[in-house]
Amino acid sequence: MYRQAPFSRFAKWTAHAAGHPAAFGAAVLIIVVWALTGPLFGFSDTWQLVINTGTTIVTFLMVFLIQNTQNRDSTAIQLKLDELIRALEGAQNALLDLEELEEQELERIRKEYEALARRARLEMRRGHKGNVVQEIEIGEHA
Repeated sequence: MYRQAPFSRFAKWTAHAAGHPAAFGAAVLIIVVWALTGPLFGFSDTWQLVINTGTTIVTFLMVFLIQNTQNRDSTAIQLKLDELIRALEGAQNALLDLEELEEQELERIRKEYEALARRARLEMRRGHKGNVVQEIEIGEHA
């Protein structure tokens, strides 16, 4: 296994543990216990503050841990997709690192792919079974 920084290991472990059914069960159990203690504490402001503070703290910390895990996973997926594009004969290498383009450029390329898909579906309806490779304009426009 690869050696990871302590925070990365902690974030990955925490995100995995938080997604486990037992974590959900524990959260439900905490809520049930809290709700059952309501009459004991007269449904006071302090009783409500306990659950509000606890959930706010957990949510706040989990956002950062899960975001760290998501960023790492997203980067790994992008690199794997880049490698597939690079290695596949006929694929457009201009699509490598596409996620780094500006939103407007991504939208333009997405529209070109939508048009390509529409043309392909139209060809299929006309009885053409082949997958005709059509080039699209990937390069940036000024």
